Amino acid sequence: MAFDTFHCSMCGRRVKIQSRADMPVLDPNTGFGICRNCIKNLYHFVEEDESHKSRSKKKTFSDALGELLAKNKPHLIKEYLDEFIIMQEHAKKILSVAAYNHYKRMKYELDNHGGEEEIEKSNVIIMGPTGCGKTAMLSHLSRLLDIPFAVTDASSLTEAGFVGADVEVAVRNLYYAAGKDLEKTEHGIIYLDEFDKIARKSGANNSITADPGHEGVQQGLLKMLEGSVVEFTERGQRKHPEAPTIKVNTKNILFICGGAFVGIEKIIEKRVKKDDANIGFGSEIPSKEDTDKKFNELIHQVRPEDLMKYGIIPEIIGRLPVICTLETLDEDALLKILTEPKNAPVKQYEKLLAMDNVKLEFEEAALRRVAKMAIERKTGARSLKGIIEDVMLDIMFDIPKSDEPRRVVITEACINGEESPKIFPRENIFSKESA
Repeated sequence: MAFDTFHCSMCGRRVKIQSRADMPVLDPNTGFGICRNCIKNLYHFVEEDESHKSRSKKKTFSDALGELLAKNKPHLIKEYLDEFIIMQEHAKKILSVAAYNHYKRMKYELDNHGGEEEIEKSNVIIMGPTGCGKTAMLSHLSRLLDIPFAVTDASSLTEAGFVGADVEVAVRNLYYAAGKDLEKTEHGIIYLDEFDKIARKSGANNSITADPGHEGVQQGLLKMLEGSVVEFTERGQRKHPEAPTIKVNTKNILFICGGAFVGIEKIIEKRVKKDDANIGFGSEIPSKEDTDKKFNELIHQVRPEDLMKYGIIPEIIGRLPVICTLETLDEDALLKILTEPKNAPVKQYEKLLAMDNVKLEFEEAALRRVAKMAIERKTGARSLKGIIEDVMLDIMFDIPKSDEPRRVVITEACINGEESPKIFPRENIFSKESA
């Protein structure tokens, strides 16, 4: 069998064509051609050049901060939070300003290379009753800013040397939330939940007994909140002198410490009555609505000295200059939470059943009953979805058995467990709506 040959215009080699894989890229008019080997080399050089260009065009963190600040002014942050969080207007303003100022502070330091004048970090202490939206608000805030966010239960932390989790665990959780990216970790948000649980047992008075899960933890958090290099081992590795460690600088990490601070309103009330004898509440037994109104009035008047009496040490309070307070949610607020936010529980179940060609409807009396049950359980918005889940369980189990279009109506009696949800046959309403 005869073999043709080909002269490559690039490398100058004469290539023998033995199969289709050796066929060159050839222009029959000019005779210019390139062998397969040169094509591979050219492709490699082009890929390498594109990769180099993309690396050289990579934005600095300062540039990224500038874009983040331009897109997330305080009023824009609050508008975003309004889509998910009902009420808590004061708290949303405080967090919007705190997040914006925190990133302005970092941009100032990057642009001025540290400089002689340093803007101090403004960590936040956030307080409010269970289920009022503390964690949800912070979770949505971190999603908007596209930064790593980690929640650590402060009540699980203990003083170094005692059985339990060391304070460094909070930074380690953020490190893993950032996908082990050190730069992202050092500019993220740490939320220390149940912070009120580490208040020292003796309140404002010193205790002579060991307090490993309370005042000792607060002392251990001091340097971390202010800004220091924290060392920790990988998950699953025992902590010993020879173990490899990861070092994270907490100088630009925003710490938000939150909790219910049960009973702090009584401390505030005593101070308010002492400061102004004209301010006070009647001696009649208050109703639930009056109690909530009284709490909402008092919680916004909290001062650092109230936190000290509660058991937070002065050094910690100095490192948490921003105090953010949330109100108790009433029945109307819980009703709005059920239906209005983008991720409202009712909207979630409507979308789930729509995938099975079913239209889900809640009567207003049913939704009000759900809100009342959440108030009775004293868990706020946290229990709303759980209450609906109990009612929807049998429906969600039986509905997929058939593909025919139907309509499901949830009444107040369904919420009370007195009857099953009503199912009606219906035309294919989804195809009509989309037409």
